[in-house]
Amino acid sequence: MGLGLLALIAAAAVQGAIWLSGYIGGNAFPQPLSDLEEKEALEAMQRGDLEARQRLIEHNLRLVVHVVKKYNNKGTDPDDLIGIGAIGLIKGIDTFNQAKGTRLATYCARCIDNEVLMHLRNQKKVKNEVSIYSPIGIDRDGNEILLMDVLAGGEEVPDTVEVSMIMEWVTQFVESLTRKERLVLNLRFALNGQSRRLTQREIADRLGISRSYVSRIEKRAVEKILAALSLPDA
Repeated sequence: MGLGLLALIAAAAVQGAIWLSGYIGGNAFPQPLSDLEEKEALEAMQRGDLEARQRLIEHNLRLVVHVVKKYNNKGTDPDDLIGIGAIGLIKGIDTFNQAKGTRLATYCARCIDNEVLMHLRNQKKVKNEVSIYSPIGIDRDGNEILLMDVLAGGEEVPDTVEVSMIMEWVTQFVESLTRKERLVLNLRFALNGQSRRLTQREIADRLGISRSYVSRIEKRAVEKILAALSLPDA
């Protein structure tokens, strides 16, 4: 997909979400087009008529609300779901092929559903991802302290009592990890006097193991640190 098309989709998605928000506020959605009106609008859109495309979007906005309603209890803001559903609707209208014999509403509902599901899966993946970038506290100024900052140390870490205590605790806890976990963290974050931080690839080459194995060892060590801090690792 070209950058131009991506830009068009993004702009149209925002516009669609704004239209949808306005219609919800006024509680008045445009009625669906008749079969003939829809056919004419689709044919006009294929000829490059942007007004016809906008008309198709507007007259199918109620479909977005209908589809995303079943996801309202998934922990995502309904307005966000509406915006994401609008993207699905626009993608559906832009890729619809009349020759396949599927109804536009059926096809777009599937596209809306797919877009929302993809967003929810991505959210779950990010939520469940244990990372060295996980926040483990805040300093006295309210800034988040990341595990990465504490492990890496350096001048970028705020010099406060709170941060110093966390850094001291993490350093001590690292000593309770397995030999491989300690070794990987020491090399990755230049702990215990290491001259510089190594990449996972460099560690793998030095230890004669795969990079993916290094990644798994690092992740397991991070999970233990976060669990010991009584912080959610998801």
